[in-house]
Amino acid sequence: MSKPIVALVGRPNVGKSTLFNRIVGQRLAVIHDQPGTTRDRLHAPAEWVGVSFTVVDTGGIEVLPEAVAAGRRPGPKRVLAQDSAPYIPLMRAQAEQAIQEADAVVLITDVASGLTPADEEVADILRRSRCPVFLAANKADNPRLRQAALEFYALGLGTVYPISALHGTGVADLLDDVVQALPPPPLTPPIGGERVGEDETVKLSIVGRPNVGKSSLLNRLLGEERAIVSPIPGTTRDAIDTYLEWKTQEGSTPITLIDTAGIRRRGKIGRGVERYSVLRALRAIQRADVALLVIDGVEGITAQDAHVASFILDEWASVVVLINKWDAVEKDTHTMVEYTKWVREALRFLDYVPVLFISALTGQRVHKVVPTALAVQAARWRRIPTGELNRLVQDALARHAPPSKRGKRLRIYYVSQPGVDPPTFVFHVNDPDLVHFSYERYLENRLREAHEFPGTPLRLVFRRREWRSS
Repeated sequence: MSKPIVALVGRPNVGKSTLFNRIVGQRLAVIHDQPGTTRDRLHAPAEWVGVSFTVVDTGGIEVLPEAVAAGRRPGPKRVLAQDSAPYIPLMRAQAEQAIQEADAVVLITDVASGLTPADEEVADILRRSRCPVFLAANKADNPRLRQAALEFYALGLGTVYPISALHGTGVADLLDDVVQALPPPPLTPPIGGERVGEDETVKLSIVGRPNVGKSSLLNRLLGEERAIVSPIPGTTRDAIDTYLEWKTQEGSTPITLIDTAGIRRRGKIGRGVERYSVLRALRAIQRADVALLVIDGVEGITAQDAHVASFILDEWASVVVLINKWDAVEKDTHTMVEYTKWVREALRFLDYVPVLFISALTGQRVHKVVPTALAVQAARWRRIPTGELNRLVQDALARHAPPSKRGKRLRIYYVSQPGVDPPTFVFHVNDPDLVHFSYERYLENRLREAHEFPGTPLRLVFRRREWRSS
């Protein structure tokens, strides 16, 4: 049995994401004055008075039956979230899915704007749900506005909770009642085990430039429409964490899949929402065990793909390169080999990075993505015994003598592996300045020949040996 789910719903720009961040205690959701900022469902673990649950942020629900039924794009005068107008039906579908999965729903309204017809239509949707509904009148930042919140009793949803998500006022009273309505935890451990904490999951971040198929890949891996997919670049804004239990013959592995916004060149990144979206995408790379770098196989490798790859390398993250849309690429028997060589040269990756050719649309080779990523993640924790490591390095020295500089030759006395994640090797030498980058690369290649470290960078540290006087 998974944790209970609390969904936050309402029309655009009432403060759902602000309340979401307040409940989880982190700035996970992108917040902006622009209506329609949130589009996909965003999940995060939360806890209140000892009760653990999952809180879900949703996009604003705008009810436009005439325009949607006619297949027309609603006009700007009819749409509050004008920037997200093409996604309104999809945003509503995501919100309705969250309501169906929820154990409790919090309807958020805006006291400053007062009761609107849109609030009444959203309330009408919630009356048909089977779970408890709590009405939070947000932006009640002073006594006058808290008094004004009383008009929302007209929605007929019971108690109105005047709150300020920005300042935290009234949120405690709301959560006290919400957790009381949640189902109790199971009395006995469920078969297969509980969902583990976030720190214990393998984190796979799906990254790349805009419109390469990241959200399509997420949906294909999950087998459901978890994220909104659109040919319009920049559809995804938040970094969306989704839990997945990957089952194999040996058992199951808990995974957190992180869908991210497309990363454009710094000069092309717009202000406001897009800037915050890119920052969250870069943060997703920082916390990833493995980055899944998605590339558009039809358009080929671009300068921006190399730019995203450099972010991954700078963070010492492991990586799997996914060439997406492979079903649409004209190819012959040599195309895959030539494309792989192009990838390694253009993205500064050597032979250690796995390259998969997939199609998120058709599912071609998508079943290989997670097993490959898990093999790469396991390599981040691989250790070489000290004795074997030193024998390996001594053999490498015998095969290729170290370089010399101004008559002084590099000497390697001892090697150890003090850390993993990524694997870190410390070489105790007579002078670190004598280490040429080509010889460092040679030593790394020897390590990789003896032990597989697929997709994982190796950190080589050269430290001057300190001599102690007797």
